[in-house]
Amino acid sequence: MTWTELVMSAAPGRGDRPAVTDVRTGEVLTYATFVKRVTHVAGGLRRRGLRYGERVLVDLPPGAAMACAVHAVAWAGGVVVMGGRAATRLAILQRGRDMEAQEVITYEPTPGFTRFIDLFGDHTVEFGPLAGPALTLDGDRVLTHEELAGDLRRVAGRMVIGKDDVVLLAVTDRFKALRAMDMALTSGAHVIVAHDPTLIGCRVLAGEHNATLVVAPYDLARRLLGDPLLRVIDERAFVSSLAL
Repeated sequence: MTWTELVMSAAPGRGDRPAVTDVRTGEVLTYATFVKRVTHVAGGLRRRGLRYGERVLVDLPPGAAMACAVHAVAWAGGVVVMGGRAATRLAILQRGRDMEAQEVITYEPTPGFTRFIDLFGDHTVEFGPLAGPALTLDGDRVLTHEELAGDLRRVAGRMVIGKDDVVLLAVTDRFKALRAMDMALTSGAHVIVAHDPTLIGCRVLAGEHNATLVVAPYDLARRLLGDPLLRVIDERAFVSSLAL
């Protein structure tokens, strides 16, 4: 089972239950919608000529859009680039800006740029790659589907996240946020993505959404410890075994 296939594996049993709630945009993405977006956007990328192993820059803040874009690229057979201003033919950004990419796709409608929503269409990619390269942070080391899926399984073995958990994601590092979302989605949990999280903000959001678990940077996680209603996990736990 590949990385994206593993992340989507809980969807058939979760259906219309919430997968990701994005506090910044107010968007609530269900499991069924998550899979639909990943497979449809993958089809849109293929229509734009994405080739197996081709690199695509994804520069989006942690949230529902980032999860969909990253996994759509991987499902289409591309390699996600999450670091720097890499020179790629395709780039998916929050809003348009001058890039070396031949085609820039923006999540926020921006004059002169392809809209992310325009990738949706009748064509879907029903089956992703069986294996192979999937993601790079620095353009040098490429993580494969096998590495990313295997690491998720190792993480699942040492921290229990269940389908009834509501996970408050208070993480600004995009890759760590992605890995925490991956783990929660694999488990069938509901992820609440906080933006510019603070101690008070986390406590307010945890109360509003009945969160059972918080993932946060070390300093914030340490200050949240002691709440009898919340489990707290340091964000580093989700990438520690990848030797990054």
